[in-house]
Amino acid sequence: MQGTGSSLSRAVGRMTRTLVVVASFAALAACGGVQIKPDANLPKPLVVTLPTRVGLVIPGDMRNYVHNETRWGVEWTIALGAGHAHLMKDVFQDTFDQVQEFKDVDEARAAPDLKAIFEPRIEQYSFVTARETGGRYFAVTIRYRINLYTPAGDKVDSLTLTGYGNALASGMSSGKPLEQASLAAMRDAAAKFLVQFPEQSIGEKLARNESLVVEQNPTATSADAGGIDTVPIEESAVESAPPVPPPAPGAPPAAPPDTPASKAS
Repeated sequence: MQGTGSSLSRAVGRMTRTLVVVASFAALAACGGVQIKPDANLPKPLVVTLPTRVGLVIPGDMRNYVHNETRWGVEWTIALGAGHAHLMKDVFQDTFDQVQEFKDVDEARAAPDLKAIFEPRIEQYSFVTARETGGRYFAVTIRYRINLYTPAGDKVDSLTLTGYGNALASGMSSGKPLEQASLAAMRDAAAKFLVQFPEQSIGEKLARNESLVVEQNPTATSADAGGIDTVPIEESAVESAPPVPPPAPGAPPAAPPDTPASKAS
């Protein structure tokens, strides 16, 4: 009898979560969808800044990046531009001793005394919702590409970086947990860059205050090209989260739920 009662309780719990999710999406469709504008505030990280001067170019497509998507008749609008302009300034100022911002690479190449120029971009934003996880949680993946240039504006390398974040679903709200998951993904990416970039060969060169140069051997490839690996800084786990089911047709995949959301601390 105890086993039957326990099974019934679990079934009722699942049914309740399903009804809440259905009601939530009905409310969203009625009120015109979900609109969020995540802006991450990073705590001061405990890292040693690299003693060099670099240029930072935040291109227009990143400053104005907006992800628009329609699922199940609901419009989702995630405005990432302003928050990422803020995030990138904080990350690079925490990484390097001197950072000067420019509108584009051409402007940066005319500046004196730079050792490198960085141009970060958002390549992809994707998410899963409570509807896809049985009312349990939201998950977000943000993939970045960081282009690196010499002080003369010649491209040296390109690094990829992926941030993962998740947040428990809460009541009738979809905007708040999606925003929290997005912020966690932004902080995760920031923490990975702060911790791992100084360990890259380019980071080591800048730590010696050397200017980046294009390799003379055209067949040589950078061992760092491709990506910066995951570094678990601080776990923010979703308890007993089941695997994420595939998103709606045409939607890009999102983060696995058991990936820790990291942040600098």
